[in-house]
Amino acid sequence: MVHRRELDGEPILLGNQGALWGNAMTWWDHGTGSIWSQPLGEAIAGPLKGRTLDLVPSTLTTWDAWSTAHPDTLALDVHAWRTAFRLEDMAVVIDFDTETAAYSIPGLREVGVVNDVVAAIEVAVVIDANDPARWSVFSRRVGDDVLEFELTSEGLLDPVSGTVFDPFLGTGRSGPLADLDLDRLPAFTVFREDYATFFPKGRIWP
Repeated sequence: MVHRRELDGEPILLGNQGALWGNAMTWWDHGTGSIWSQPLGEAIAGPLKGRTLDLVPSTLTTWDAWSTAHPDTLALDVHAWRTAFRLEDMAVVIDFDTETAAYSIPGLREVGVVNDVVAAIEVAVVIDANDPARWSVFSRRVGDDVLEFELTSEGLLDPVSGTVFDPFLGTGRSGPLADLDLDRLPAFTVFREDYATFFPKGRIWP
């Protein structure tokens, strides 16, 4: 997950605190020494305890999947060990403050797209049918209409209008709404066994 490191209009400088909380990384901020939970983006100790950072859209995927969708990306190339993270062990989480929902990656791969409502916001949680390492969360609301999507080999289909969208980028590919881009919503991945630790009241799909 990615958070905007800004509070009250001022940037804050964060570092790795070095300890785990709930089996996940913690940060500390140089200004106050407060300790922050990475999954929650919330200060859990110190002068800023209870403050939260804004979540911004991001994705955990493979380099092949990302570079295919974004061929002009510049990346830092350094020697590193192969990551032990596997998408199939994870769930996509939508956290809208008043309601949180999780969608297992294996379950999403079976159905392709989940049309859901979280905290009164209509969402589509999507796995690319042609690349199971690419996932996204979009708003299903376009103007006054709420779309119900299906996933096909051609892309993310709105069967009512016949419009097909890119299932990773949300850009229109063909059909009457092809000039529109779906609004991408903030979401992130967690290990499925850790979800209840951070979101004990959260909902699990299905």
